[in-house]
Amino acid sequence: MKVADQLASLGMAADDAVSRAVHVERVRAAFAAQAGVPATWSWFVPGRLEVFGKHTDYGGGRTLVAAVPRGFAVAAGPRSDGRVRVRDVRADVAADIDPADATRTFTGWASYVQVVARRLTENFPGAEFGLDLVFASDLPRAAGMSSSSALVVGVATALAARAGLAERSEWQAALHSTADVASYFGCIENGLEFGALRGTAGVGTHGGSEDHTAIMACRAGHVSQFRFMPATPLGATPLPPQWTFVVASSGVHADKAGSVKDRFNRAALSARALLACWNRGETAPATSLAQALARPGALEELRARVSAAPADGFTPEGLLRRLAHFVAEDGRVPDAVRACADADVAAIGRLSDASQHDAEALLENQVPETTALVALARACGAYGATSFGAGFGGSAWALVHTADVEAFAAEWLAAYARRFPARAGVEWFAARPSPALAEVSTAT
Repeated sequence: MKVADQLASLGMAADDAVSRAVHVERVRAAFAAQAGVPATWSWFVPGRLEVFGKHTDYGGGRTLVAAVPRGFAVAAGPRSDGRVRVRDVRADVAADIDPADATRTFTGWASYVQVVARRLTENFPGAEFGLDLVFASDLPRAAGMSSSSALVVGVATALAARAGLAERSEWQAALHSTADVASYFGCIENGLEFGALRGTAGVGTHGGSEDHTAIMACRAGHVSQFRFMPATPLGATPLPPQWTFVVASSGVHADKAGSVKDRFNRAALSARALLACWNRGETAPATSLAQALARPGALEELRARVSAAPADGFTPEGLLRRLAHFVAEDGRVPDAVRACADADVAAIGRLSDASQHDAEALLENQVPETTALVALARACGAYGATSFGAGFGGSAWALVHTADVEAFAAEWLAAYARRFPARAGVEWFAARPSPALAEVSTAT
């Protein structure tokens, strides 16, 4: 079966399936030219769209997400020398990594590959990880669409296939579902342990597993709801066929492992600080902020504890704003599910407006460009719009009638270019929810 037919059979829109097939075939051809043999495996790894649930996953909250029809094409084949050799064909940059060498460090995307290879080597001693891997991405970089997590998922999936990890007892004991595997891949990125699979350094960020879960477990044509810590699917709701997301980059890079790492991490660390305030003196400590807040009267009690004795490095006011954001954003997710199920345009507008307001006033992770991009989308007639991702730059989604996508996008981005001339020409694309991570057969 041709690549386009395989992707279409999974629920990808016909035009997207054709363009993604070209993407995959180019990477396969590059692999064959480099390795001298055809790829053994290939995948399409999508980016993710965060519809609602800003910075809730690592607090054990809920998110509403979708995979997008852009992402990484990956082709891979085994090596016999134990090395992991990876090439980005679009940038024409390569890295040669020895997973057993803990002394050498890499930068940029190669650091993510090294982190994945090192963690798997530590967790699965004796496994054969020698791999040639070629990839290309058409996701805007550092634009809030999880390009880094998609790379982690793609590399980890390829290395797991190479080593046959799913057949190992350690894997089978710890990982029982796609959501478990996604959570483990998230722990590879953030460095935390996952059950008996002990942690390593990670890439330096303190995020959760929302991105990895969306990339691996979303359903085509649907917005998918998950709860975290542990990652648990809560169902998928069809996006009304007359609704389409228009996704536009602000042009401000939000590299969560680079320039905005400290600010991104502070949002995560403040959630941990709230949990620490709750657990201080508890005989049965909660494992997540959401679990703590599930107890009757817990919200008022936590507010009192924060006001009386905040965690080191945080003010009571700052932690109370973070708490207010978590509670409100987590609560919007089931409301948004109902709005999608009912095709309720007014509700989506109210919810997205409130989400954006709270990102600006409570989460405090917006920049003038993202604030303006969202406001202009609503002024141009979008049913709803909000920024998403790590914050401090990145992208926004606008929800519009499917028939109006082209006209809306032209008006929206022209208005944005007038407001920020230096950001003219930013990337945009239309997106219906697409399939999750897909292995694409190499036989045609």
